[in-house]
Amino acid sequence: MRVTRRHWWAWAVVALVVAAAVAPLVHTWLTNADDQRLVDLDVYRTGGQMLLDGRPVYDYFTPAPQLLPFTYPPIAAMLAVALAEMSWSTAQWVWTAGIFVALAVTVGFAFRPALRKHVPWVFAFLMIACTYLMPIRDQVRFGQVDILLVALCLADCVAKRPWWPRGFLIGLATAVKLTPGVFLIYLLVTRQWRTLAMAVFAAAVLTLLPFAVIPQDAADFWFSALLDPERLGANAATTNQSIRGMLIRLYMPDLLTSAIWVVIVAVVGWYGFRGARDAYEAKDPITAVALVGLMAVLLSPVAWIHHLAWVVVVLGAIVGDGRDPVRLRVAAGVWLFYVVPVPWWGVSLIAAKIPGVSLVFGKIVQNGFGLGALVLVWLLVSWLPKRREIA
Repeated sequence: MRVTRRHWWAWAVVALVVAAAVAPLVHTWLTNADDQRLVDLDVYRTGGQMLLDGRPVYDYFTPAPQLLPFTYPPIAAMLAVALAEMSWSTAQWVWTAGIFVALAVTVGFAFRPALRKHVPWVFAFLMIACTYLMPIRDQVRFGQVDILLVALCLADCVAKRPWWPRGFLIGLATAVKLTPGVFLIYLLVTRQWRTLAMAVFAAAVLTLLPFAVIPQDAADFWFSALLDPERLGANAATTNQSIRGMLIRLYMPDLLTSAIWVVIVAVVGWYGFRGARDAYEAKDPITAVALVGLMAVLLSPVAWIHHLAWVVVVLGAIVGDGRDPVRLRVAAGVWLFYVVPVPWWGVSLIAAKIPGVSLVFGKIVQNGFGLGALVLVWLLVSWLPKRREIA
């Protein structure tokens, strides 16, 4: 997307339209009760404050009622020092603005084929539509970092002439939050050796740096905090829509749950990464990135609803150049599915205790976003290539 003097005014109007459309969401979450406001941003900021105060990063919890620990690698705490230097009010606004900048980058790259001819107004529509996806609403609600990681990985994979060494952004994202490490597997199976080398190098440098600067915190994370999945929250909670989260909610014996999880992860991983490789070889990097992003969600032991920010890229892959009406209708259906709070409908259905219906159907609906992600993997791997052939 290129802004010229001829239509700069159109972009200015677009910015105002988008700002007006998202203002109710921003106002809601930046004016709610202080102990409920941007609670994950509070985690990041307090992690940085612990470093400034010389206190152990992984021993603290945010104030009640949240009581949240810092769960990210130590390099994230080092980067969060900048947030700690700001006032809480300033940090909220700066971070929220950053969420929308990252979303704009993601929309720009994910929908690039559809934006080539009708950039400003289609871009505004897509920005507004994507903002109200539940995973993106949760970015604003909690002050989460996921959409930034999506933007980094997507830009690294699809930018035509990046000004940074390709692979560096994936390495940065992997060092900050481990789940983008699935892109290292993608680079491996697609034999992008130079990009893989840069990604591994960047991730390694940013991972080892804390051992030189804050060695005790680095050791606390890698040899203690990382090994405790309960630090991330209740793994059986509805918001955990990973494959493991869905299986845990079936309340089978732990050993059986783990065995089934390993088998399903192996199958889904093989299918998804094979599909990503095929999409890359077909010169469709957006679909490839969408699939790898879904792998980050499904294969992770814990994946909260806001981790599904990758749905923005999935929508871009389905829409394509915007000329196939069937693909547009499918994209609209996917968008609607991830706008409404499907998993919470399942919780309500289970609580209703309707004989013969509530428990089984309620469990399916409760796992809706995770099951939906599995369907999206099939759509991108099997349905989309056939649709291209028809079109």
